[in-house]
Amino acid sequence: MLRKVITVTALSCALAAPALADTLANVTSKGVVMAVQGMEIPITYKPDGTFSLEAMGTAISGKWRIDGSKLCTTSDMAPDERCTEYPAGKNPGDTFEVTGAMGSATITINK
Repeated sequence: MLRKVITVTALSCALAAPALADTLANVTSKGVVMAVQGMEIPITYKPDGTFSLEAMGTAISGKWRIDGSKLCTTSDMAPDERCTEYPAGKNPGDTFEVTGAMGSATITINK
């Protein structure tokens, strides 16, 4: 009986991990448009762990890393690392809400 419980738990974790990895892989490989306070802000992520965006005429650059189900960033404007939880199973073209240290935002993964 214990073996079945462990096997089902291990299988559930194995199936969930790729979906989450896909969300963060899609975000960091395709880029996103973040909508916050009526502004749409395109964000480009590079494989070297850097990102860039332009908001209100100001160019902002920073670094990103993945920590489990979170995308963690530092930038010129926010030098302290901030991590935001992302939902699993999101693909290019999907739109969803995230809540981080700066509040909530709507994210659309580029196609």
